[in-house]
Amino acid sequence: MTDLQKSFMKEAIKLSVDNVVNGTGGPFGAVVVKDGKIVGRGYNQVTTINDPTAHAEVMAIRDACKNLDSFQLDGCEIYTSCEPCPMCLGAIYWARPSKVYYGNTKADAADIGFDDDFIYKELELDYADRKMPFEQMMRDEAMAAFNKWTENTDKVEY
Repeated sequence: MTDLQKSFMKEAIKLSVDNVVNGTGGPFGAVVVKDGKIVGRGYNQVTTINDPTAHAEVMAIRDACKNLDSFQLDGCEIYTSCEPCPMCLGAIYWARPSKVYYGNTKADAADIGFDDDFIYKELELDYADRKMPFEQMMRDEAMAAFNKWTENTDKVEY
């Protein structure tokens, strides 16, 4: 690991520590880097802005995409203070950075009360066996948007 890479991880960790010290959210921070420069920063703001999706990685991705004027993070790297949760992992895959570096593990997070293991387990179950009920309805009507998307020749695919 280079000194520059260490400096990026130190910034992600600093964001996580500052967030706890300032009382603005959970102990998580992340930065997005492109061409050796930080282009996005994020820290956990779930309880501050009352948004369950306001995790550090998601906030850093949003910031980077805004700053880069792009919906993808091609050629970027993400440095995050903790191994991403399932939601953040999904967001990271959709953003398509080239690599992710993380500090703490998901086991470390579970040890302090941030246990995402139940989500991983739920994903493996059939809908009928999940703790939260899921029921499909109005598929035929919902297909209208998919059909229009398929027919659209002027769409931006992602």
